[in-house]
Amino acid sequence: MTSRPRLIAATCAALLAIAVPQASRADEFSASQRGELERIVREYLVAHPEVIQEAMTELEKRQTAADAEKHKAAVKQYSEALFTSPRQVVLGNPNGNVTFVEFFDYNCGYCKRAMDDMLTLLKDDPKLKVVLKEFPVLGPGSVEAAQVAVAVRMQDKTGKKYLEFHQKLLGGRGQADKARALAVAKDIGLDMGRLDKDLASPEVKATLQESFKLAEALGLNGTPSYVIGDNVVVGAVGLESLKEKVNTSRCGKPSC
Repeated sequence: MTSRPRLIAATCAALLAIAVPQASRADEFSASQRGELERIVREYLVAHPEVIQEAMTELEKRQTAADAEKHKAAVKQYSEALFTSPRQVVLGNPNGNVTFVEFFDYNCGYCKRAMDDMLTLLKDDPKLKVVLKEFPVLGPGSVEAAQVAVAVRMQDKTGKKYLEFHQKLLGGRGQADKARALAVAKDIGLDMGRLDKDLASPEVKATLQESFKLAEALGLNGTPSYVIGDNVVVGAVGLESLKEKVNTSRCGKPSC
């Protein structure tokens, strides 16, 4: 998101651009005339700073609307890979009327806290389809943990063992890496011989490449990030906000 200092600078530049003639009309004003116009605009803004706040509010609103339209277009373009890819874990109702996609990293502290939100939605909403996508952006340990997670998914078509693995690894303490991920997989009773074999398969690399391609197309650069219906949500926004997004996708308003 645009930082506040950058937004203020952009707003002021826009205000000056409106008031001060553009280069195409520069021959109509002398340098001293242009300098005087700039001085008048600056003095007005200093005397009436609320104008800057109003302009910033409008600029933020327009930028938010523009971002939402870009997100909707990207979701539509990549809907198959987002919602029905064979390279993902599906929980909840596979035929649900709203799909909730979460991009996560096993070393993301916010993802750890947000996991309870996802589990609550999964438990309380029988019409929700939940999709989990590994998006390891926090270093080599995250990549290793995500690779093991993909191999876990490959031997668990129901998603039940994957969810058990997911909760234990994401909810555990310390750095997640290959060693910890393998220890969790062994602890929940997975076939470790098959896991080692699957880890070496092209499917692991292809799965993570797909997640990164989708994240890039959607403009995601952190975790957790969500696609809920045709809306993109960035950050751990909390359970109530996620519920409102699900309801908006389902019935067009925050509460159905």
